[in-house]
Amino acid sequence: MFKPVSLLIGLRYTRAKRRNHFISFISLTSIIGLMLGVAVLITVLSVMNGFDRELKNRILGMIPHATISSREPFHDWQKLASFAKKNPQVIAVAPYTQLQSMLTANGQVTGAMISGVDPVYEKQVSIVSQHIDSEHGQGSLDDLRADGFGIVLGATLANNLGVAVGDKVTLVLPEASLSPAGVIPRFKRFTVVGVFQVGADVDGFLAYIHISDAGKLLHIGDKVQGVRLKLHDIFQAKPVADSILTQLPDFFETHDWTQTHGNLFSAIQMEKAMMALLLLLIVAVAAFNIVSSLVMVVADKKADIAILRTLGATPQTINRIFMVQGAVIGLVGTVSGVILGVLIALNISGFMTWVEHVTGKSLFDAYFVNYLPSELSGYDVLWVSLVSGVLSFLATIYPARRAAQVQPAEALRYE
Repeated sequence: MFKPVSLLIGLRYTRAKRRNHFISFISLTSIIGLMLGVAVLITVLSVMNGFDRELKNRILGMIPHATISSREPFHDWQKLASFAKKNPQVIAVAPYTQLQSMLTANGQVTGAMISGVDPVYEKQVSIVSQHIDSEHGQGSLDDLRADGFGIVLGATLANNLGVAVGDKVTLVLPEASLSPAGVIPRFKRFTVVGVFQVGADVDGFLAYIHISDAGKLLHIGDKVQGVRLKLHDIFQAKPVADSILTQLPDFFETHDWTQTHGNLFSAIQMEKAMMALLLLLIVAVAAFNIVSSLVMVVADKKADIAILRTLGATPQTINRIFMVQGAVIGLVGTVSGVILGVLIALNISGFMTWVEHVTGKSLFDAYFVNYLPSELSGYDVLWVSLVSGVLSFLATIYPARRAAQVQPAEALRYE
């Protein structure tokens, strides 16, 4: 703990406005540099958290958190759903049948992953109904009806085929059937009843049809291939799926989102970590400025140090005086940076929207969101504050030791 005399003199040196205004200017720039470094670090981390949240909500809102499927189509999926819901992590369950096919329209052909779903249950595990794209015509997931042979396409998929709501597309199954003309693929005409757009890669390959229509195409009747699970904590998908699987017959198997999109989110976390490390260098440079400013203060205060030593101050007292001064600079810079960073992080989304409105330009059309997302994390604010405080404190050690080593006789020789 600092002794009162060290604290009082250190605070006096911090706020003193005496002969050398250049030293005061250096101290001020050290505070401003540290403040800006902390603020930028908090802001960038918040923006990256926002993009991570949007990507997670949009992609993992469309793909299942986990699936339980059977090697052979099966009846009575409700019984499996009831069993899965006994796990407290499971929020909702929906049946599905999946098939890969080609879609063709207007002379365009593209591959697609077709999911046979029940609209009533699918809305409980997916966000597709919340992202129906009005630009391609009004549509709805509820327009998928048994024997209606309607299809809901992703926006990119619809653009590639040149279709909108009400248009026809032809679904080409990879299976072949014999006819008098030889072996020909199987075709089925579908009507586009909706187009969704979440702004992610699923817009380019995913489509939905009614689960009853999928059963007819695969000749499995009212059987399904499996069920999709929506979970409270997506990062518990694998252990939850594995725990359910251990109590099911051997012909069932599970899959989860980490097997298909795990690398994407790992890359995002790595990018966030590297960005934080690089921006942390700004804080380190600002902390280094504290070293230079304190060294100059020590040089300017040699006479004062000598007088204090002759009055009985110990080297430890002198050391603590300049550590207090450096700590005050670091504390003011860190607290100011945290306040500024939090204010920017909380308002940057609205500010960028205002900039777009004033300039008349859409700055984020190239991304999967049309605005700049931001999510302030208390954990990020805490660790940035602690790191900044620690670096600031470490920056005071060398100048304070230099001050403690000043010899009174040597310092007063030329005074």
